[in-house]
Amino acid sequence: MTFSEENYLKTIYHLTTLLDSEISTNAIAEKMETKASSVTDMLKKLSEKNLVNYKKYQGVSLTDKGLHSAKMIVRKHRLWEVFLVDKLDFAWDEVHDIAEQLEHIKSEKLINKLDEFLNFPTEDPHGDPIPNAEGMIVKVEKQLLSELTEKQAGVCVGVKDTSSEFLQYLDKQEIALGSKIEVMSKESFDLSLKIKVGNKELMISNKIAANLFVKKV
Repeated sequence: MTFSEENYLKTIYHLTTLLDSEISTNAIAEKMETKASSVTDMLKKLSEKNLVNYKKYQGVSLTDKGLHSAKMIVRKHRLWEVFLVDKLDFAWDEVHDIAEQLEHIKSEKLINKLDEFLNFPTEDPHGDPIPNAEGMIVKVEKQLLSELTEKQAGVCVGVKDTSSEFLQYLDKQEIALGSKIEVMSKESFDLSLKIKVGNKELMISNKIAANLFVKKV
C-alpha cells in the first residue's frame, strides 16, 4: 500500500470507532481535509484491493483484510509513541507528528521487536489501546469526566483530544494518565466542574471534561 492508502485506512478505522453506521465520503473528506471527489477515487482503489466495502451513496466499511491492515498501522503508530516518550524522553504532546511518519515503516519484524523491547505495552502515552500482532485489543472500561456526578472520582486513563494545545494545558494543570480526579461540584448553567487533582482544586470547562477519559473509582 502507498502512504496515502494507509492514511485513508487509518482514518476510516478511527471514524468506525466513533460511529456505529457506515462511514460517509463526506466524513472522510472532512477528517482528512480533502475533496469528496478525491475520497471517492481512493475508495474505488481500496475496494479493488478488497480493503473496503464501498458502494456509491451508501458509505464505506472496512473488510476483514482492511480492518486488520488498519489495526497494524495504528499498532505501529502507538508503539512508536510509547518508544518516543518512554525511551527518548519526548513529551506526550510532541510525538504524534513523528509517529505519523514512522507508522509507514513496512518491517513487521522491526515492529514486533519494538513491541518486545517495550515489554508489550497495551496503551500509548495518551491512553489509546495498542493492538497486538494479531490485531487484538485490550479494552479498558472508561467514561468521560464530564459524565461523572458530584462527589464521584476517577483515575485519568486517556484523552479524547490529542492536540498539542490540549496536552500542554493538561501539563500546566498537572493532569496526567494515572491522576486521580474528584468532582467537587458541577455548575448547572454551563456544566463546568470544580475538580480536585491531588491536593489542587481548580475549575475546568465542560469542553475539557468531555475530552478526558477516566476509570471510576
